[in-house]
Formats: sequence, structure tokens, C-alpha cells
Amino acid sequence: MDITNVFCDLDDFCQIFESGWKEAHLPQMAGEKLSKCRMCLSEIMTIVIAFHGSGYRTFKDFYTLQVLPHWKNAFPNLVSYNRFVEIMPWSLMALCCYLHSRRGNTTGISFIDSTPISVCHKCRATSHKVFKEYAHWGKNSVDWYFGFKLHLIINEQGELIAFKLTSANVDDRAPVPDMTQNIVGKLFGDRGYISHKLFEELYERGLQLITKLKKNMKNKLVPLMDKILLRKRAVIESVNDQLKNICQVEHSRHRSVLNFMVNLLAGLVAYTYQEKKPSLDINPKGLPALPAAAF
Repeated sequence: MDITNVFCDLDDFCQIFESGWKEAHLPQMAGEKLSKCRMCLSEIMTIVIAFHGSGYRTFKDFYTLQVLPHWKNAFPNLVSYNRFVEIMPWSLMALCCYLHSRRGNTTGISFIDSTPISVCHKCRATSHKVFKEYAHWGKNSVDWYFGFKLHLIINEQGELIAFKLTSANVDDRAPVPDMTQNIVGKLFGDRGYISHKLFEELYERGLQLITKLKKNMKNKLVPLMDKILLRKRAVIESVNDQLKNICQVEHSRHRSVLNFMVNLLAGLVAYTYQEKKPSLDINPKGLPALPAAAF
């Protein structure tokens, strides 16, 4: 990740964001004093995002061992680690808006999946307090977990098109209509998205939902290209793996709901800056008969 490039992009974005934010901000009360920080918003966002591409396993080690000793010249107004943790939530709204500006283009081929975001070990779920009112029990193909569920839609180039965070007990099909408002073409998912009602709703909007069939379902004729792309649906599993193991969107050390959201959004933004994303090369090479047979 090129930190200089990230900071330049964020600084340009923050200049527009902060000007619009001040215009839409509610009027202050008489005698109210707004909290200020010597670090600007773009600097805070850059450091938060840079952590997810640094290779450090904890933000404290990254800030105390990398940022404070080596980035003092680049960020002359650095604050202590404890103070930075306090001001991190200030960047939440800006990170959310910036992430939407980093979304990929709709190409007509999309993949959808969900991945669990655990907030603690399942043995400590009954005593967990930070997300007590928000997190719930959920079950994936592996085991039960306590936390949330991250829903993603990507294109064949591995770019994020849509994303949504829900509690773990929400059905995978529930957020699909909202996430696919501006998506057309074909959407490939696993068996968890099988629903005749959902298929008809999306089809009316120009989006065809394609999934594998269950054992008790009748086989249907499917175009060859759709079968090939359905087998390549694992590309979104690779995206989920990178988000968790490289960008570190999941860990159980959060002590604040706001900082949990900052960590998640910053991890998604960091993923968009990866030079090599999991992708598919679907252009036929040396097989001129393939497109005609597929379509």
C-alpha cells in the first residue's frame, strides 16, 4: 500500500467532505465548545487505514512501534496512543462516505456472499458487554458464532460493489434487495440465496440470481457460461479471506462499538487499495468457439 497516495486521496476527499459537513451541521447551542484536535481528519483516516495494510496484528503495536517513532516527520502533530484511540470515532462518517466513493463498477457479473464477524469467543458470549445489545448468535457452515454478519457483493475483478453489516441471526437473503438497487446483469451466490420470491423480485429489476441447486430440486438447463461462472464463485471466498487475514476486519479486542465500525470500514477501504485483488480472467484466449457455445 502506497501511504503517500492514500493520504493524497484522503486529503482531497476531506476538503470536500468537511466543507459540506459544516454546511449541513446543526447550529451550536449558546456557550457550547466543540472539541478540537491538532491532527486533521485526513491524517487520522490515513493512519487508521494504513494499519490494515501494515502487517501488524494489533493497532497498539502499529501506532507505538511504527507511527510514533518513524512517521513523526510525515505527521508532525501526532498525539499519544490513548488520545488517538479517543479521536478515532471522529472519522467514522468520513470513512463511510469515502468507502462508498471507492466502490467498483457494475460489469454485469457479480458475486454475493456473507462472512461471520465474531466479537468474542463463543464461550464468553453470555458475559460479553460491549455488543450486548447488537450482536447475536449465528451459524455458518462451520460452527456457531456470536457477533455480526458482513454481506458483500463484488464484480469479477474483485472490486467491492455493495456491502452491509447485520447481526448474525439475519438471513442471507434479507439484505439482498437493498444491496442490489443499482446492479444489473447476473448475480451468483451459494445455496443460501435460493428463493423463488427473491429471484422474481430481482429479475423484474434486470438482475438474474443464479445459484446451485439443492439435492431435492429438479435440474434445469443452464447456459455453459453461467455454469463456468458459478464454479468460479469461490473468488468471493478469497476476498473474505483477505479481509480477515490481511486487512484484519475481525478481532475480539474491541471496547467500543464506534471503534469497531471504524476498524471494519478502514479494513474495507484498505482492501480497495490492494494492487492484486482476487479476480477472474473471463476473456477467451485462443478459443473462438467458446463465446458462441456459452451464450
